[in-house]
Amino acid sequence: MFDRMPERTVVSWNTMMTGYSKWNMIPEALDLISLMHHSDVKLNETTFSTALSVCGRAEELIIGKQIHGLVLKSGHKKFKLVGSALLYVYGSCCEIGDGRRVFDELCEENELLWSLMLMAYVEFDLMSEAMRIFDRMPRRGVVDWTTLISGYVKSEHGCKKALEMFKMMVEDYEVVPNEFTLDCIVRGCGRLGDLTIGSMVHGLVIKFGFENECSISSALICLYSNCEVMDDAKRVYDNLSNPLLIDSNVLIGGLLKMGKIEEAELLFSNMAERNPVSYNLMIKGYAMHGRIEDSKRLFMQMPEKILTSLNTALELFEKAKGERSPITWNSMISGYIQNDQHENALRLFRTMRRSSISQTRSTFSVLFHACACMGSLQQGQSLHAQLAKTPFSFNVYVGTALIDMYSKCGSIADSMAAFSCISSPNVAAWTALINGHAHHGLASDALSFFNLMLETEITPNAATFVAVLSACARAGLVDKGMSYFRLMKERYHITPTLEHFTCVVDLLGRAGLLREAEELIEQMPIKSDKILLVSLLHASWFWMDIEVGEKVAEKMFSLDPNEPSARVIMSNMYSRSGKWGQKMQVRNVLKELGVKKDPGCSWIDVNSRVHVFSVDYRRHANSDVIYACLESLKMNAYSTDKYDSLSLHG
Repeated sequence: MFDRMPERTVVSWNTMMTGYSKWNMIPEALDLISLMHHSDVKLNETTFSTALSVCGRAEELIIGKQIHGLVLKSGHKKFKLVGSALLYVYGSCCEIGDGRRVFDELCEENELLWSLMLMAYVEFDLMSEAMRIFDRMPRRGVVDWTTLISGYVKSEHGCKKALEMFKMMVEDYEVVPNEFTLDCIVRGCGRLGDLTIGSMVHGLVIKFGFENECSISSALICLYSNCEVMDDAKRVYDNLSNPLLIDSNVLIGGLLKMGKIEEAELLFSNMAERNPVSYNLMIKGYAMHGRIEDSKRLFMQMPEKILTSLNTALELFEKAKGERSPITWNSMISGYIQNDQHENALRLFRTMRRSSISQTRSTFSVLFHACACMGSLQQGQSLHAQLAKTPFSFNVYVGTALIDMYSKCGSIADSMAAFSCISSPNVAAWTALINGHAHHGLASDALSFFNLMLETEITPNAATFVAVLSACARAGLVDKGMSYFRLMKERYHITPTLEHFTCVVDLLGRAGLLREAEELIEQMPIKSDKILLVSLLHASWFWMDIEVGEKVAEKMFSLDPNEPSARVIMSNMYSRSGKWGQKMQVRNVLKELGVKKDPGCSWIDVNSRVHVFSVDYRRHANSDVIYACLESLKMNAYSTDKYDSLSLHG
């Protein structure tokens, strides 16, 4: 309707921009801001406040600053919502200094800015500045008190100050604490172990009718457990109609700390849901009370072993490493790799060498796997040089790991050289070579190696055919791929697994044979999984076959009603085909599910160390220098752009 309007007023533009913002369609909203500016429409205070809010949500500092310039020219800066939106932009973009300048200029005429400035300082853990703003505030409501108190509770040494502020708040009879205030204070008391004030606050919780609030109940359980008053902790827990998993874990931890192993055991056995934290608490509890067999039994039952499990293994390793057994060292290295701690595995290997512990073929096999996972070619080459000094250079198992490492690190020539060094390559070595070429899009080479493997009378296995079918799919060799699929079943009597069917569906889907892929799925003797269905859904998206896409999406929803990836793909399909109503319905469901796209990442190998980066990643040791350099590069790029005409979204 907007596109067909013969004449658009500023109200029409603002309505569209607000709609885009409401539906979280930020790129579209930014495009509209630019188009509106270049359409000679006179912008009003609603335009500016909405546009600035969009920039804040998108963290678009440059565009926000450009709109700020327009605000100054138009004289709208004194409108309260415009001033608040300006401060919101700078706060969202971590430009606290610019935000403070906006505040200082407008705060006398805009009381909304005081709360925003306070929240910004608290969010950046600048509690001294937050306190100074708080002291100067013309009016202080419960939200302002709670904001400041929560900031002190979260800061490293601020809990005592939080309790002081709460006492002042209670004495100010014009302000009544709400559930968020009480939640913060209970947690502060728990961190301090202050049972006296905590019990008093518990009384206020009951007085104000918040005892059934889940978050406050969790905070009270933490408080009483930390203060070792387990009867009170259990009373709060027993009053919960549906205790959260974290509540059960906290109570178990408290009971074990007090030596009440039987009560903890009873609670653990009655839990409807458990996570690795639950298991680790009980495993450690059994061990602390001398029930080693129970500890081992529960460890074996544990479905997922996380870092805490690894730490327990690490303690055992520290006791056993003096025995100088390579099996012990290899097990620990493997443990690190299974828990994605590849650098720790390599570091332990260096310690192993310095301690003159003998290395075995397993040592090198698992370490090459670690290098493959990290994509660290330098580390892999360094290990290869050390391997050359050992008797395992021509070992088929080590050689297979070496082929896989070089392939995954992008060096196909080195993977072929590693293969040629193996004295008698087995099916695993051939499969690694074929798989490496397939994943690099070298389908003809992969299939040539497969035929050469057959000529040397090596019998292919199920993994070999996964590699061969993958090569055919990537190259679009439908006839060859289907021929190999039949060969696998008829000549080698290999029963196709889900992996094989996924490769064939991918093969047919890439070629646009979506109905054939559908038919294959219907005839499969095994149930399809998410990976297989996503493969066909991507093909439906590529070929814009909405009918097939909708059927596949329905199957995915039957597996998982909250499945987000199918909805994202269907949203894109509806968008490309102009079906805006269906697109909006899907986006609304995604919004309700709270779906966020996982950030992409990149990495670089410098001096045998892998450095990983993603959007807003600030945990790198040199992040300040890196971001300063990026900012300098951006400013140089912007200075060469044609910003004189205010091209807002170029």
